[in-house]
Amino acid sequence: QVQLVESGGQLVQAGGSLRLSCATSRLIFSHYSMGWFRQAPGNEREFVARISWSGGSTYYADAVKGRFTISRDNAKDTVYLQMNSLKPEDTAVYYCAASNLVTSRKGDYIYWGQGTQVNVSS
Repeated sequence: QVQLVESGGQLVQAGGSLRLSCATSRLIFSHYSMGWFRQAPGNEREFVARISWSGGSTYYADAVKGRFTISRDNAKDTVYLQMNSLKPEDTAVYYCAASNLVTSRKGDYIYWGQGTQVNVSS
């Protein structure tokens, strides 16, 4: 059974940084593009960032562009999200997901993790 396990979420002050990790197993990791999504209370799950199979192509939501960086290590079957200059509005549960398409549409993602909570205090 494919597993995606996020980690790294915690409480941080505004302006701070966090690095989220998503370790995968039972997945041919290098065959999938990977995405990060987030969901705040009362909101729909929204796209944050995605990275292609090789890591050569990345794409970000406007709200995080210039502050967040997605990367992957295919040798470790892990995708990362470096989050800098965090804002209170970044508070959400962050999910990683895998797709066989290079896409920002959450409906195109096949496998999902359980999420990790990020709280940014003002």
